[in-house]
Amino acid sequence: MPNYNPCPENGQTGWSTMYSLTRALQHELGITALSDAFGPTTMSRLTALGDIGPDTSNGNIVNIVQHALFCKGYWGGDGDGVYGVETASAIAQLKAHAGLDASNTDVQPKVFKSLLTMDAYVLLSGGRDEVRNIQRWLNGRYLNKSTFFIGPCDGHYSRDVQQALMKAIQYEVGIPPDQANGNFGPATQQGLRDHPVAQGSSGIFVQLFSAACVFNGVVVSGTGSYNTSFKSVFDAALTTYVNEFQRFSALTVSGRGDYQTWAQLLVSTGDPDRPASACDTRYHISEARARALVGSGYYVVGRYLDEDEPKDLQKEIQPGELNAIFRGGMRMFPISQYDGRGIEDFTYSQGYNHAQRAHARALGYGFNRGTVIYFAVDYDATDEEITSNIIPYFRGVQAALSSQGKRYLAGVYGSRNVCSRVSDETYARYSFVSGMSWGFSGNLGFSMPGNWSFNQIKEFRYTTGSDSFDLDRNVHRPFGDPGVGAENVGATGTPIEQFLTYIDQLQAVATSYGGGNANRLVLDYLRYPVYDGETSGWNTLLDTTGVDRNWVSYAQANTPPRQPIFIDPGYGIEINVDHLAATACAVYAKGSGGLNPNGSAGWRGDFGGWGGDLTTFYAEWWRNEDEYASGYAFCMDRLAKINVQSSFSFGDFIEDVDGYLLGMALRGGSTVKAVLRGHLGGTGYLTRFRQFHTRRYNGSNADATTAARTLLCGTGDLVTDGLRTAAIQLTTAGALPPHLMPASKLNPFLQGYVDTLQNLVNQDARTARERAARR
Repeated sequence: MPNYNPCPENGQTGWSTMYSLTRALQHELGITALSDAFGPTTMSRLTALGDIGPDTSNGNIVNIVQHALFCKGYWGGDGDGVYGVETASAIAQLKAHAGLDASNTDVQPKVFKSLLTMDAYVLLSGGRDEVRNIQRWLNGRYLNKSTFFIGPCDGHYSRDVQQALMKAIQYEVGIPPDQANGNFGPATQQGLRDHPVAQGSSGIFVQLFSAACVFNGVVVSGTGSYNTSFKSVFDAALTTYVNEFQRFSALTVSGRGDYQTWAQLLVSTGDPDRPASACDTRYHISEARARALVGSGYYVVGRYLDEDEPKDLQKEIQPGELNAIFRGGMRMFPISQYDGRGIEDFTYSQGYNHAQRAHARALGYGFNRGTVIYFAVDYDATDEEITSNIIPYFRGVQAALSSQGKRYLAGVYGSRNVCSRVSDETYARYSFVSGMSWGFSGNLGFSMPGNWSFNQIKEFRYTTGSDSFDLDRNVHRPFGDPGVGAENVGATGTPIEQFLTYIDQLQAVATSYGGGNANRLVLDYLRYPVYDGETSGWNTLLDTTGVDRNWVSYAQANTPPRQPIFIDPGYGIEINVDHLAATACAVYAKGSGGLNPNGSAGWRGDFGGWGGDLTTFYAEWWRNEDEYASGYAFCMDRLAKINVQSSFSFGDFIEDVDGYLLGMALRGGSTVKAVLRGHLGGTGYLTRFRQFHTRRYNGSNADATTAARTLLCGTGDLVTDGLRTAAIQLTTAGALPPHLMPASKLNPFLQGYVDTLQNLVNQDARTARERAARR
């Protein structure tokens, strides 16, 4: 048949099969120019034919329906060309799943169109029931609108779902259905300005607003995690969520659904004319320009470290420019971009090369250790391209920066999806979001990354007096990357030195105290008071009555004020000293299961670190099991991510790993100050995960899996097993004990832990390899 493309006969469904079915349908409808797209011509011909049902005489079209149903997981018949009871039942089931009227079991044109997609109408792993409820509601309410088509009901916020919500808003603000296109145009914007919502409001606009809130997901702040539900009355709970969303988004915190909040929920630009205190440009910033920008409300400017030859744009920082920026009252943040406008620009080797060049340029400008450099992905990378090219590119970036001692930290510039995935999978410290590219597929249907620091929302021509140049407006998130000021250029020493000096002083005071082992005293003081006492379980874990209060008083009187956190030199994140010290204390006191003469009691050392965090993370998975049938998917989404808050965060993992290495080194006869100076002040942190994997699990993923299973299912140590059971029930009451979980469910969860660790080990291995090559 001309223009028909056969699908691969591999027993697997996919878009290729759907495209073949689409072309087959077009042929049966008499269309000669066949296409993969189910376009207007296909729709009009199908509409003219009428609904497909028991009276349909074209057996081939019935077969297409049955085969499409099978591809979607429904049994619609044997493919015999007869629209019988099985076909009708399958269609009814699909319609019910999609939120449609299931009493009519014929296939209407829009239903046929939905059959020939890969959209799912049941909850998929990682999806949320609340999102699925809204998806079904949208389908059921708006299907009769001419420009609305059936969307997925899989519990995942996506581009198609975002477009469906936008069309729903357009219908409700009075835009004619045939003009509703899902874009955030002037009429839509005015409609939202005319329909603010606030506590006490009710009706359709509260439903649409709360739907947008649900789609944007959980908001994490310093006081906790916040989510909301789909509702028709704006209540106090929704106000609380909106307050936190506004704070997260750097909006005025009012708790109201005003225009700026509507815009921020719906499009990546938000309101492009909202207040913005940062900017970026390829143009030189003189002192006069800096002063003018400050007068216009801009206090931080992004500038390029370098550019490719022949450098005719002069986009790189010019001689004397940094001092001019600082004298003008501004700070700055460095951007690295060599090409970066297509997939061909992104490979591991290019990432490594670009980061080496960026390091050399940053060093030449005198930027201090800890400066974040934003590496740019300046095009609409698809999810597949992020996997195939962008992630390897950033692994190259991280390897190159690590080979230079990680003086500088990697940030990422790109769409929301690029920023989120690069941060999750390669541990970029901060995100600079290309929000003004609102049409990017990587911005539509994706929430803001949790580590966003700058959001680029508008490009315009900035004019001051007779001077004029192109400028991008950026929203700067409070408490994000502060950028570089005069104090961040040309200084000696390292940011970690202050903490290490404090540890030196504390070790000396512990030695002079004369009331016990100095190492144990140091660790006890650092973990106190959070990780002390019966209520936290640490007295039981360590077989102690608690930290010596006389020692605490002595240390407080003879040392500087506590330093509860420090900034990790490898990843630039905050490390909680009390958790690190508690982990080290448990390992120092009890060893580690299967690796020391303490026998089963060594599992208490493990539970004090990675084992305890894995336990609570298991309970967190159980609490979210409706969304995550797969424990592996739960780990891949939430375990040890720099960009995601969970009970086993990336900071927790670093604290567990460093605490383990510290505790084991102390058991070998070293001191706290010597170990931390070598690890954090030297180069040990560059390969911490590989060291942990080697020492705790013999460098074996099989051993890591066995250790994780043993700790979760039963160690033989009554103390460890009792604490594990208590921790699970405290986190999620009624959670199934791990030893009762079927292996088919538990094993993927364990694999998720091991693979997460292995990814970090691989990153360390690249660091070691590249550093060795430089010697």
